[in-house]
Amino acid sequence: MSLKDKPVLALVGATGAVGTTMIDIIDSRESVPWGEIRLIASARSAGKVLKVRGEDVTVLELKPEVFDGVDIAMFDVPDEVSAEWAPIAAEHGAVAVDNSGAFRMDPEVPLVVPEVNPEKVTDRPKGIIANPNCTTLSMMAAMGALHREFGLEALVVASYQAASGAGQPGIDQLYAEIEALAGKEAGNASGDVEKILRDAGVKVGSDAGSPFPAPLALNVVPWAGSLKDDGWSSEELKVRNESRKILGIDDLKVSATCVRVPVVTTHALSIHATFAQDVTTDAARKVLEAQPTIVVKDDPAAGEWPTPADAVGGDPTVVGRIRQALDFPNTLELFICGDNLRKGAALNTYEVAETVAAAG
Repeated sequence: MSLKDKPVLALVGATGAVGTTMIDIIDSRESVPWGEIRLIASARSAGKVLKVRGEDVTVLELKPEVFDGVDIAMFDVPDEVSAEWAPIAAEHGAVAVDNSGAFRMDPEVPLVVPEVNPEKVTDRPKGIIANPNCTTLSMMAAMGALHREFGLEALVVASYQAASGAGQPGIDQLYAEIEALAGKEAGNASGDVEKILRDAGVKVGSDAGSPFPAPLALNVVPWAGSLKDDGWSSEELKVRNESRKILGIDDLKVSATCVRVPVVTTHALSIHATFAQDVTTDAARKVLEAQPTIVVKDDPAAGEWPTPADAVGGDPTVVGRIRQALDFPNTLELFICGDNLRKGAALNTYEVAETVAAAG
């Protein structure tokens, strides 16, 4: 097949944190199905030259005409940008694969994880496919596999979310806090930490412009997202609503508590999962070990279990601490770690694009 017969791929938001991770993923593939790869960004980034698979590619400014001839357009941009431009890409004949939250719960837009529901890529009335939130994605390969085998009925999830989930400002804030606190004697009293940070000129709290409502260094913050009804956060509701849509279980019982932790990259989740059928740890482990995108690391006697350091920079999700729940029948406890910039964002988006290309 000649290059002109291969699909054209566009990456919108090519110079952002997820966009650059996307380029790394494309570069790491042994082969790609694309005849051309276009890099697209805002006017201030247009004209930059980036390497993609060893070739210099000039970044184009985001305009309607850049989608002419594009078959698949991946969007790694804020919600409001996707909401405006993904439909424009679709109008120009491209399939838009969107990593933002703009279309996730639109009933006419499939929410796709290739390991779970790849058949949905062809059911796209608006020409748009949505990528789930990074927290939901971190557990979907595992929960999808277990659901197929045992019939998932309920999930109770506690997430431990990295600073990079708040974008580059989150990473910058954590590093600034760590630098300010280095070598200082800071007790557990929040006033101690906050005083040191404020004295060092570091922003503290959302009102002061921090991405986090409290100090993150030497701390954990039981909050991610924005406030919704009855005290729930937007991140917690995403876990519930997106899990139901991806797994195709409209009445799935889900409760989530999202916690921000002082880790730069990789989300971790503690999961309490109840199934319709009897399930043992051995049976669950066999199912998980058979999944190509999952690494099982589960030997507590040897001190082996998933940590963010095991998953960061890698494509698989790492699963361990697999136990039968005490006092709860047909229920497993698991601990899962997944790089929120790769599988939680860029990798899944790219895998969806590959799935679309394979489906023609």
